[in-house]
Parts: sequence; structure tokens; C-alpha cells
Amino acid sequence: QVQLVESGGGLVQPGGSLRLSCTASGNIEGIYVMGWYRQAPGKQRELVAVITSGIITNYADSVKGRFAISSDNAKNTVYLQMNSLKPEDTAVYYCISRIPGGNYWGQGTQVTVSS
Repeated sequence: QVQLVESGGGLVQPGGSLRLSCTASGNIEGIYVMGWYRQAPGKQRELVAVITSGIITNYADSVKGRFAISSDNAKNTVYLQMNSLKPEDTAVYYCISRIPGGNYWGQGTQVTVSS
């Protein structure tokens, strides 16, 4: 089992920034992917950004150039720096960790972009 604890969500004005954090604990040795998905009201959950083996990054087209994912293996933590936020970025953001055989999800953190 892997437990994921997220933090860093909140309310921000358009054009502002937030940084999300997600720390993994438990059976972490098999984790090879960590990252973020999001789900807006009435929409399906979608990929935001993931990082594989702490090196290879993949971003949704809608966030390229604005968001940056990084990881600190010593802290078992993945970060999502979100800049130039837009109202359409409003969603619940979920941390994901992937091990052979399955995915684990965090509880989600709300990000609201509004003036």
C-alpha cells in the first residue's frame, strides 16, 4: 500500500501562482511514476503532469509552459508549480503514484482560480 498526502491548494486570482506538494509513504520502493491529475465539476479526470523515474516529464498541452513538475526522491515528494493560473484551471487536483500492478491516489486538493 502507498499513502499519498497532498497540500498546497487554495484560492488564487487569475495570473497567480500556487505550488502543490504530494508526499508518499508506505510501500514506496516500487513507485516509478508520480504526478497530478485534475477533475473539474462535470468533467472527467484528466492528466496534468507526471514524472517518471524522477526524470521524464509529461504535461497536458493546456498547462505546458505554465506548470512545472519536479520531485525530491529523498523526501518521497512530488511538486507541481503552477504559474499564470487561469479560471479554467479550477479543479480538484489529485496526486497519483504508479507501481507495477496499479495506481494509488491522494484524497485531492481544491484549486480555485477566481477574481
